[in-house]
Amino acid sequence: MTALGVHRDFFPQYAKLEKPVRDRVDEVFDKFEHHTHAGLHLEKITGAHDPDIRTIRITKFWRGVVVRNDGDGGYLLLAVLPHDKAIEWARNRRVTRNKVSKGIEVRNDVALATATNSFRRLDSAPSAPTTKLFDDISDADLTRLGIDDEIRTLCRLLHDVDQLDALRALIPELQYDVLTGLAAGMTPEAVWQELAQNFPHATEDDDASFTDAMLRSQGHIVVVHDSDELAEVLERPFDLWRVFLHPTQRRIAAHAPYKGPARVTGGAGTGKTVVALHRAHHLARNPELPEKSILLTTFTKNLAKELARNLDMLVTDAVIRARIDVQHVDVIAHRYYRSVHGQPTIIDDSDRRAHWRNLAVEHGLDQPDTFLDQEWRQVVLAQRITTAEEYRAADRRGRGLAIRPAAKDQVWAVIESFQHVLQEEDRCTFDMIADGAADALRDGAESPYQHVIIDEAQDLHPSRWRLLRALVPPRPDDLFIAGDTHQRIYDSKVSLRQLGIHVTGRSSTLRINYRTSREILLWSTALLLGERVDDMDEGEAHLVGYRSSFRGDPPESQGFPDKQSEIAAVVAQVRNWLDQEFPADTIGVTARTVQFGKAVGAALTEAGIEHSPLDDSDGSGVRIGTMHKMKGLEFRCVAVADVSDGSVPQPNALTDAERDPQQHQQDLQSERNLLFVACTRAREHLWVSWHGEPSRFLSPVLNPA
Repeated sequence: MTALGVHRDFFPQYAKLEKPVRDRVDEVFDKFEHHTHAGLHLEKITGAHDPDIRTIRITKFWRGVVVRNDGDGGYLLLAVLPHDKAIEWARNRRVTRNKVSKGIEVRNDVALATATNSFRRLDSAPSAPTTKLFDDISDADLTRLGIDDEIRTLCRLLHDVDQLDALRALIPELQYDVLTGLAAGMTPEAVWQELAQNFPHATEDDDASFTDAMLRSQGHIVVVHDSDELAEVLERPFDLWRVFLHPTQRRIAAHAPYKGPARVTGGAGTGKTVVALHRAHHLARNPELPEKSILLTTFTKNLAKELARNLDMLVTDAVIRARIDVQHVDVIAHRYYRSVHGQPTIIDDSDRRAHWRNLAVEHGLDQPDTFLDQEWRQVVLAQRITTAEEYRAADRRGRGLAIRPAAKDQVWAVIESFQHVLQEEDRCTFDMIADGAADALRDGAESPYQHVIIDEAQDLHPSRWRLLRALVPPRPDDLFIAGDTHQRIYDSKVSLRQLGIHVTGRSSTLRINYRTSREILLWSTALLLGERVDDMDEGEAHLVGYRSSFRGDPPESQGFPDKQSEIAAVVAQVRNWLDQEFPADTIGVTARTVQFGKAVGAALTEAGIEHSPLDDSDGSGVRIGTMHKMKGLEFRCVAVADVSDGSVPQPNALTDAERDPQQHQQDLQSERNLLFVACTRAREHLWVSWHGEPSRFLSPVLNPA
């Protein structure tokens, strides 16, 4: 088959066609495999800006728009439209090559010229601002970053980010990414480093073929060589993440073997999970790997199910798919723990804290159960401390409350007693199971895994990291880590390097949000402003350059006098979205507590609206769950309810500020992160509500400075 490129913008058009027309599209382009395309009627466009752009007959009413390149016989399918619209669309477009990536760019010359003239008129108005968006960026830097003369002329007229956003559909994608990065605060050098990583041959002045140029455009063009490949990419035209990756994502996912552990970070919606899935697929293509030799794992059961579902969509070859085992990390821990200790009995939170309270009284220690439990998990279990001497010398950075040496001995006596009680009751925690599993592996238990890929890594306790480290020996491509500490919702802070996991030189950051509109992103990110967040590697994480790839409606927020009126409003909002023909399963409702979610569910049932819990894998209709269970999921519409004072932050999730002010602040940050996670599950519409007084966390968006 002659190389056929398919542009990303074609897919949503194709998805909306009636089935007979789609079948005809498939039939027409199947002919490329049999080299009968030369006999197809490719119609030249009178007055076209690009003589290589043609139209091709699909039916009497529908035509495809194709770029024909005589140099190497490559073709590029751009669009499928009604006859007259196809001709008008094709007449105004031109295909060029980016100076940095050497990839294909498609531009609308007429629309760009119109926009440039419009902004010139705005700029010449007496009321126009004197400063412009890119005043601090030189022409030389813009040219070096791949901004061509036409786009540079246009961007020099812009005064603010909103004007740049309005031009997104007109500016070629890579150039738009460069401009939004600069507008978001990245330096030209930082943008260049990212480009140089993504396009390592950027400085070469080569004469690549048209097919090579399409292959260098994998963020928005997929190249197929036979009808089977074409059928596969067209099978799910809405799931574009299967086919198209941003160059930064593709570079990470398809990287040559990393020499050791590698990590990808980035804000919510930047595609870390997509990169992890594609990395698993990339590694699984190795024909020498046996079945289930790659572990793809995460911290929550719901997300593990979602990873498996998406992996089934991405990897259609059964042999390749069989090489990847998707499991919740605690399932792996139980497997190896049982091999040595038998079936464990888990002690729940309430029993654990009751023991701490009783033992503190018995030993005359004036410390609350929450402090003792956190001290045990975050210091003793995290560092695998077994003696009083080790505890006295332990690193307690981040714990906040200082303990005098004499008091440390008292605390240790209580901890020893607690651990003795657990031993007598033959009960344990998930953290203890993970360490027991790690010990079993170090003592010779056999692991089938050659590669381990971890998603939502920021929420793993050090015990889980020791398990994952023990599952695969140090080697190239041993661990691949995806996570974002701005989304940490549990109290598990780690230093990867202290755990022997060194990612220096093998760490990448994603900055473009593909899930959440700019309006929702800015609203949600404002909740985190001013918070210092670690990066899991003894550094600090930040959101510089973090931006969205599309615009949408601003979030709505509304307060109500009481709980019942808020619940009624949630039901009315869900009904409104359904009336707008959003499918029920693309609507999510979340709250901080199970109880409020159940109350909303009862009201939806009474209103005749089908719904199901998030953790019901067979559920249908509107999905309802706690903010914790929304982790890793996304919906077109999300209602975040009961963001009320007294609910968010949840009082019982906070350490007493007088007893341990630093832990109190860390608990507040976890609760704030949880709200951020809930809000960034929304793709198109976010609706936030409360009753009584709103949560203090909403102050930055309700009362902006």
